[in-house]
Amino acid sequence: MPVVRNSRFAVSLIFAINGAVFGTWASRIPAISTIHDLSPASLGFLIFLAGVSAVIAFSVFGRAADRYGASIVTKRTTCLFIPLTLIFIAYANSIWMLAAAVIFFGAIHGGDDVAMNAWAAEVERKNERPLMSSFHAMWSLGAGIGAGLGALSAFYEIGMPMHFTISSIVIFLVTLSVVTIPFQSEKKEKDSKAPFISIPKGSLLAVAFITFFASLGEGAVADWSAIFLISVLSINDGSAALGYTVFSICMFAMRLMGDRISFKFGPSKTARYSGLVALIGSIILLTFESLFPLLIGFSLIGLGIAVIIPLAFSRAGNDKNISQGVAIASIATLGYGGMLLGPLIVGLIAEFTSIKTSFFILPILALFIFLLSKHLSIKAH
Repeated sequence: MPVVRNSRFAVSLIFAINGAVFGTWASRIPAISTIHDLSPASLGFLIFLAGVSAVIAFSVFGRAADRYGASIVTKRTTCLFIPLTLIFIAYANSIWMLAAAVIFFGAIHGGDDVAMNAWAAEVERKNERPLMSSFHAMWSLGAGIGAGLGALSAFYEIGMPMHFTISSIVIFLVTLSVVTIPFQSEKKEKDSKAPFISIPKGSLLAVAFITFFASLGEGAVADWSAIFLISVLSINDGSAALGYTVFSICMFAMRLMGDRISFKFGPSKTARYSGLVALIGSIILLTFESLFPLLIGFSLIGLGIAVIIPLAFSRAGNDKNISQGVAIASIATLGYGGMLLGPLIVGLIAEFTSIKTSFFILPILALFIFLLSKHLSIKAH
């Protein structure tokens, strides 16, 4: 099965690239905020705009993946448009240009996410064994590398425009290595009666809510962890980026084991104990005020959230009643709506109280994941 093996490599690399772009962006949010003199509410609103554009892109890219093939849509988007997302943010010289760049970032990054998950579901089915968690492990690895390089860039005072430019060039060159890998994706004719925005229905609704809670927590950590550490500990940007870095590394480690764990214990039990681990990490985060225990807290949250989204996408991609592109887009619409609402909620709470107070949302989300975990099993429906 050489094509499947090559495609597994291609999907893994594209997941890593998508994660690296997000990690690069997340690690330099303090610098972007400083350059444009953004308040917590203003920053939260900008990230909210990225979420809105992503939600619209989910359905567009999901249907494109069904009609033209997930592999084609993924490879072209990752090679041609993903590198431009960082370039536009880097050279935005006004708040309005920054807003436009962030909207473009949200649409392309979100759309690429749906397309690559649809392709991953196809490769998983052709391999006839769980692979989704390992693909998402590569996303976490990429995010950790992106955040780590961002921390080093901030520590050595490398300007954000230069950092983003170099990252974009590297991403483009790396993506060229997979664009010619052959894979015959499944195709489906466009359904003219389907709504423009894919909304989860029936058994997928509970799955979407679980994804919503997990992505809201992940988005809060990605976009606010650095600012949280600066607020609580008064440390520099380089040290503050360590929060998301350890979070991403732990997500990566857990996702590497996720397929085996899920195969042994089942998706529902795996999600249940994952929610418990995230809850413990959240409590540690809100209890201590020194760097080491706070990094432990971020690490446990990373371990706890790690497999939730892969399990949800795998569940959606294998639904018997809905095409994979539409099913995954519908999960992403509500699930990644957490990325839309999370930063805005955290920003608004922080504006009127404090960053630390806004992080009380994390243990609540972990508890909901624990309670709804049974719905990740197809047998539950």
